[in-house]
Amino acid sequence: MKPRKFYIGFPPPLVKKVRNGIEYGIGAIPLGGYVKIPGMHRPAPSDLDSYFGPAMMHDPSLVGPVERLKRPVAEGNFAVARSELADLDAALQHANLPAPAARAAKRGRRELGDALGDDAYWRAPTSKRVAVIAAGPATNIVFAILLLALVYMLGVPNGASTRVHTVATDSPAARAGLRPGDRIVAVNQIPTKTFKEVSKAIKSSKGKPVIVSVVRRGNYVELPPEKTVFRNGYYLFGFTPAGIVYKRYNPATALAYAARDTWDVTAGIGSSLAGIVKGGQGRKDVSSTVGVVDVSSQAVKTDYRDYLEILALISLSLALLNLLPLLPLDGGHIAFSIFEGIRGRSVSRAVYERVSVVGIGLVLLLFFVGLSNDLSRIGGG
Repeated sequence: MKPRKFYIGFPPPLVKKVRNGIEYGIGAIPLGGYVKIPGMHRPAPSDLDSYFGPAMMHDPSLVGPVERLKRPVAEGNFAVARSELADLDAALQHANLPAPAARAAKRGRRELGDALGDDAYWRAPTSKRVAVIAAGPATNIVFAILLLALVYMLGVPNGASTRVHTVATDSPAARAGLRPGDRIVAVNQIPTKTFKEVSKAIKSSKGKPVIVSVVRRGNYVELPPEKTVFRNGYYLFGFTPAGIVYKRYNPATALAYAARDTWDVTAGIGSSLAGIVKGGQGRKDVSSTVGVVDVSSQAVKTDYRDYLEILALISLSLALLNLLPLLPLDGGHIAFSIFEGIRGRSVSRAVYERVSVVGIGLVLLLFFVGLSNDLSRIGGG
């Protein structure tokens, strides 16, 4: 199948160029990409009425060529139908049509030519059609995995630092002589390599005295014992760590962790969608483009790693949304291709259009659920 158009973003085009019969462009709507595949539907006589109806009303000379095309199209004799296109082209060239009817006829002739062509989508085996349609969501999934792998290679939070940032006044830490810049290496003479270990040792003290050992300016210092204090449900010593420690991974490990995270998020999104269908709490997990922009803007202000993770989540969410078995989404086309393969013949365009109305309605419902969640959250309602 040779695509007719290949866009970054969705039309109308901001920039476009035709090369080797393919129109490449950048679309004005920055939501993924757009590929025009030739001959998505098996042509039917009713398609000709739809394509050329306005033109025939303005110029009856087109009725003959169009009617002569209908019979071979209805019989499935597409070789004869292609030969009849020459008469239709000649009639269209000499027809006197107003601009709207002329544009509709030109678009209809192009669609009909694609549908009758040897590289039409509907002619391909089921496996090839599924592969072509699945390529878009698969690209989104691969992009998400690569972004997450990049985050793991750049470094992910591995707990807070064991170095002291501030010491609260009139706290056990202050009375023991803990100072900003000290690096805690042991609690009760048990070595601690991470802040998590330090925090666990202090919380488990149950108010008893703890001995904190630090490295200060290269020297080992053991502070005198001090009792921890109970506040906000925890036993505390009275200091804050210097910052977050990041752990970096090699590319192979990063890819493995990214694939694992992608699967976990996919399972979570699947559970949320199932919750919506069952009327459960999954409804509150849905977000719209408003929420995506809000969360993304916050992530940009905090850490670029968070922003890359948000981009990965957006890409994955687009893939999973597209794979829903609803027309006109990719998942709907995959489902219909499989159904047509089992059935042994194509489904008419009219059926596609009727089912697409239902799919569009459900997608819009999902969008409005997400939008109401976002507006409620942002507005504090």
